[in-house]
Amino acid sequence: MLGRYERANNGEAVVEYGDGTMRVVKPGSFVRCAVTGEPIPLDALRYWSAVRQEAYISPEAILKRLKETGRP
Repeated sequence: MLGRYERANNGEAVVEYGDGTMRVVKPGSFVRCAVTGEPIPLDALRYWSAVRQEAYISPEAILKRLKETGRP
């Protein structure tokens, strides 16, 4: 859940991704997909890699990254 300060900031957030959790390091309203570069509103962020510390806009973006790197 985002606090009022995180919601008020319209810039790009910096996030630390964990296993099933995330922590906002620098407040913002969105992060960028590591594959497509598209902005992902924090409220809509559902996919990320804790190992790579990357956010993904969709399952298709995750599959594309896995095919590019050949590993999880």
